[in-house]
Amino acid sequence: MATKAVPVERRVGVGATVRQTATLAWRSLVQVKHNPWDLLDLSIQPIMFLLLFTFVFGGAISGSTGDYLQFALPGLVVQNALFYTLSTAIGLNTDISKGVFDRLRSLPIARTAPLAGRIVADTFKQVWAFGLLMGFGMLLGFRVQTSVAGVLGALALLVVVALAMSWMSVLIGLKASSPEKVQMIAFSAMMPLTFTSSALVDPVTFPAWLRAWSEVNPVSYLADAIRGLLIGGEVATPALVSLLWAAGFVAVFAPLAIRVFRTRV
Repeated sequence: MATKAVPVERRVGVGATVRQTATLAWRSLVQVKHNPWDLLDLSIQPIMFLLLFTFVFGGAISGSTGDYLQFALPGLVVQNALFYTLSTAIGLNTDISKGVFDRLRSLPIARTAPLAGRIVADTFKQVWAFGLLMGFGMLLGFRVQTSVAGVLGALALLVVVALAMSWMSVLIGLKASSPEKVQMIAFSAMMPLTFTSSALVDPVTFPAWLRAWSEVNPVSYLADAIRGLLIGGEVATPALVSLLWAAGFVAVFAPLAIRVFRTRV
């Protein structure tokens, strides 16, 4: 007796896409259990930067390490969040190079679920890094001068902007031929953005041309907003401009990254 063929549904619904994204995000998070070095790398680097900048440069820049810690910790939180977007790019490139995405493509799942799953998982890791830096900073003497709401607002703003800017790293990760090239290209892009901003020093000491760039640098707006939310100061304008920059990054880099992802995977 002939069996009637059942047509295969090619389009995945929104609900199924969300579930598949959550499953693949969990896959990325569970990898930490089997490879704890990932968590150590995420934990050691921000603490190392915090100690180095505070105790090596703090006295020279602010006159005391305590004053510099109070100024610089919000900026270090921003710097670490943006640097960690490189991990998203490297992880994507590694999965593609090892054929992981080829195996996922053979499954009846949404094409964008592996990409979205990686980004969502790394967002949770951003929360861990924020909590770690804040906790260790408070052990060194940093004090929040606003409120719990300010801390939660800083975390929310940081995650939103870092998630938006991660699309630039994702595009680099998809275009580069190896994880080493991802790290080289992405680090070369992130380094000038963070060090020519108000994240770590007051731009008033910059040359005029560099100060002009710092005043429009998206990292400056984000650092100023986080600083205002944690220790006081203007919040509304830098936060709004940060969100506008975030929308711009998504509008430009997300479509490009998805297009490259669909052609490469």
